[in-house]
Order: sequence, then structure tokens, then C-alpha cells
Amino acid sequence: MTTTELSQNTSNIPAVTTRRRTLRGPALGLIVVFITQLMLVVDASIVNVALPDVQKELHFSPTDLSWVVTAYALAFGGLILLSGKIGSIVGARLALIVGVAVFIVASAMGGFAPTPEVLVAARVLQGVGAAIAAPSTLVLLVANTTEGENRARAMSLFVLAAGSGGAIGLILGGFLTTSFGWEWVMFVNVPIGILIVIGAALFLHETDRVPAKLDFGGAAVSTIGMVALVYGFTRAASHGWTDVQTIVSFVVAIAALVSLIFIERRHTSPVVQLHFFSRMRTVTPLLGMLLVPAGMFGFFYFVALFTQHVLGFDPLGTGLALLPFVASMLVTNEIAPRILPRIGEKVIGVAGLSGMVIGLIWLGQLSASSTFLSGILGPAIVLGISAGLTFAPLTSIAMDQAPKGEVSAASSLLQGMQQLGGSIGVAVLTTVFISVTAISGEAHGISTTLLIGAAFPAAALVLFAIWGRRIPLKTGDEAGEGNAAPVIMH
Repeated sequence: MTTTELSQNTSNIPAVTTRRRTLRGPALGLIVVFITQLMLVVDASIVNVALPDVQKELHFSPTDLSWVVTAYALAFGGLILLSGKIGSIVGARLALIVGVAVFIVASAMGGFAPTPEVLVAARVLQGVGAAIAAPSTLVLLVANTTEGENRARAMSLFVLAAGSGGAIGLILGGFLTTSFGWEWVMFVNVPIGILIVIGAALFLHETDRVPAKLDFGGAAVSTIGMVALVYGFTRAASHGWTDVQTIVSFVVAIAALVSLIFIERRHTSPVVQLHFFSRMRTVTPLLGMLLVPAGMFGFFYFVALFTQHVLGFDPLGTGLALLPFVASMLVTNEIAPRILPRIGEKVIGVAGLSGMVIGLIWLGQLSASSTFLSGILGPAIVLGISAGLTFAPLTSIAMDQAPKGEVSAASSLLQGMQQLGGSIGVAVLTTVFISVTAISGEAHGISTTLLIGAAFPAAALVLFAIWGRRIPLKTGDEAGEGNAAPVIMH
């Protein structure tokens, strides 16, 4: 499958209900979808550089401070499977508007938070809003574009938002924290969210609702299982793998997921389509999408740590250090849609994942004497180029395996896997970092951790290469046929 093929098939997307259209503005509608996706991805990282100021002003304890990040991930990852199903029942546009409205309220609540408890509660509510809105962005993008170049271009921008959001969050967070105070990493979402709600109501088609009986049992155990998994990996990062709560979380997750299998096998409209995990052609792309964010976490988090703790950068300087990544990804994202129809996703995907491995290994050469120019600039550019080459082919191949009519479920499932991937990356890489730092110092701990982090995209590369051999390489005129749609990246 190529990106052009992907853009020319709508069989997996709910039909558009034109009677609710109030204004015709396809370009503005796409901007709404693009900004929504960017806002949700950015918010997963924007608070990171503000954490020292948050801790000082609200008097967080060192152990509780991590909940500012964890609370968002738990709610987002835990509810994503359920929310995708609800969105298909009530309509994608309505789900997006409701989710963003919740996100706006939570952001204002967080900016005004007088205590640690209120801020953590606001982050949970932000995660709920994000989970409601996120699955609808893909469906609305495809439903509100026409076949051909228009859709291919829109999907290219969508992938750019998804792939660069983590770095943009650190840049924006550093600027807002340094210039206006930590509260603005929350407040900034309010005006943006209001514009999204207005724009969605005016410029986006609604999709047809898919009548279905809500699977309450599957919804409950899938939410419990996802929350327990995300919490278990997050807890392991801060308290170790033998911590009682860590072990209990994994036990609960396993029990919930086993229960989910029995429940979903009997339900006519399950929250989780089990056949995604029963065949190699569907489970392999899911595993690939689990591994990529696990590896990219190492880049964003530990480069930020190195620039602040070793190089002495302030929050704004840390954010600006990631500009080469964003810029190189932007350039590659412009080029990739033009070469994908000629070369195909197999070649481009392998090149992108190989570049991620090389970039992380290169970063793994950092030392206490490294500077930004000698140690970070080159790898950041390589990783940006690689990300621009990776996300589009990986997402298109993953969604190409989704059976007809199940693109919304597949999108939610992939986002859930990505949330888990990030949590796994946090747990594994933080454990490595703490162990090595205790013996050899922080700089060596960071470099070793980045080397270990390269194993995640390396594993994804092996999976992609094996699975890619089954995919016919289509180029040129063959690029006009296919069954795919991209998926949201976090």
C-alpha cells in the first residue's frame, strides 16, 4: 500500500451525513482536525519542562509530582478503547466536540489549581477529554476530504502533527513556563479548544451513527485492564519491578484482560475486536506500533534531561534544542508523500526505522564533555528525518489490515497500544537509567539508556521487514487501488 492508495479508498469510513452541514469549508475543517490532533499529542509532554516550577509553587512531594504526567496517561490510555466505540455510536463530530469541551474545562481547572490534588484531578479530566476526542480525528479527516491528492495531503499533515507533537510540547512548554509561568501550559488549551469546538460545528461533516448495543462488560474490564497496565509500568519506573503495587497492578491487568477475552467472544458488538489479535497480519502491525513510541520516549525525555542537568539549559533552551528534530521532520513530511507512490511503504518504512535505530545509537555516544553541537544536533536531525519516513508507512500498513467497517475500532486499539508503548518505554528505560547512574554518573546513565532505547525501533524494524515481505510493492499507476486509512499517532 502507498499513501496515494490509502487516500483513495473510503470503504472503511462511516458515511458522511450532509444534512448537518452548516457551512462549507473543507480546508478549515481539516485545520480543525489537524489542530485537535496536535493539541492532544502536545499535552502529553508540554507539562514536563514545567514540573520543577509546579513542584515549587504547589508544594508537591517528589514522589507525588510524577502524577502530573501519569494521571493524564492513565485516563487517556485507560478509556481509549471504550471511547472509540462510543464515538461510532453517537457520531464522530459530536464525540470530538464533547471531548474537546471536557478538555477545555479541565485545562482551566488545572491552570487555576490551588493544590496538588486539584491539579492531578484536572490532568485526569484532561485525559478523559482526550480519550473521547482522539478516535474521531481520523474518521473525520477521511470523511471530510475527497479522494486523491486532497486526502493524501491532509493525511501528510495529520502524520506531521502526530509525529512532532511530543517535541513541540517540550518547546512550547519551555517557552510558556519561562515567559508566563507554569499555569500557561494549562491555560493555552482554553482558547485553542474553544476555536476547535466552533470550527468543528461549522466546518466538519458529521458521520453516520452506527447503531450498536454498548458492551458494558467489555467496556468495564477493558478500562480496568488498560489503566492497570499503564499504572503498572509507570509505577515500575518510579518504585521498581518488585514493588507490591506494581505487581498487584500487573495481576489485575492480566485478570481483566483474560476476562475481556471471555466477554468479547460472546458479545455481538464488542468493544475490542478479538480477531485483531488472532492473525499475524493484524497483530504484527499492532506490535510495531507498540514499539516505536517506546523507543521515541528515550529521545524526548532523556535529551531533555541531558540538556538541563548536564548542559545547564533552562526550560526554554531545552525546548529549542529539539527544534532541529521538528524542522527535519517537517521537511521530510513534505517529501515523503511524493516518493511513497514511487518507492512504496516497504522501502520507506525500513529506511525510517533504520534511521531511528542509528539516531538513538548515535545519541548513545553522549558524555559529560559533549556539547549540543557535538552530541545532540546530528542525531536530532537523523531522528527527525526518520520519524517523517516512519509514521506514514507504519500507520497505513497497520490500518490496511483493519476489516471493512472497523477503522474506528482499529484506530482506538492502535492508540491504546501507543499509550502502552510509551509506558513501557518509561518503565524500562528509567530502570536502566537509575541503575547505571548510581554506578557511573548521570551523563553515562543517559547515554547507556539511549543505547538500550534503540532496541525498541530495532525490534519494530524486524517485525516490519518480516511483515513487509508479504505486502506487494506497488508503484506508479498501481497506486490507485487499495483499502487503507492512517491512524492517529501519540
